[in-house]
Amino acid sequence: MVAALELYLDTDATRRIRVLWDALESEGVQSMRSLLEQRHRPHVSLAVAPRFDPDRVAEALAGTVVARPLRLEFPHAGQFVGRVLWLGVAPTEELLAHHRLVHDRLAAAGVPLAEHYRPGRWVPHCTLSMRVPNTLMAAAVRRCLEVLPLTATVVGAALADHARGISRPLP
Repeated sequence: MVAALELYLDTDATRRIRVLWDALESEGVQSMRSLLEQRHRPHVSLAVAPRFDPDRVAEALAGTVVARPLRLEFPHAGQFVGRVLWLGVAPTEELLAHHRLVHDRLAAAGVPLAEHYRPGRWVPHCTLSMRVPNTLMAAAVRRCLEVLPLTATVVGAALADHARGISRPLP
């Protein structure tokens, strides 16, 4: 498992993604809803690492508003190697600048970060399923298309490591 700095979405977008999770489950695709005792909530991760020290992250981000009310547009679905299914966020200048600010603050404090979340490599997304069976991918993508496009506003942020029971809200 990994730890992540998560951006949380407004009530309507969260509800729509949870409905999508249920639709995926009805197709036989394990969604994020059913992982880790249903502790996941729809989000976009700004940073990921095998483990975070919550105090060190909070200190690195002191004075930074992580939960800026960014408007996010989800125009497409995508897939990462390993059959990870996600809704893609349009990479606006504002979102990319916010990501760079957060990343730079963490990196300057020596917080280790996953390479694929670094500025220039990061693909902003909301994960729907960690491993879609190949035979169910087409049905899963069709379910995604039923909710797209989706618009959301960031309403909160937290440092989360669900496997270790850590959820620390960030401003």
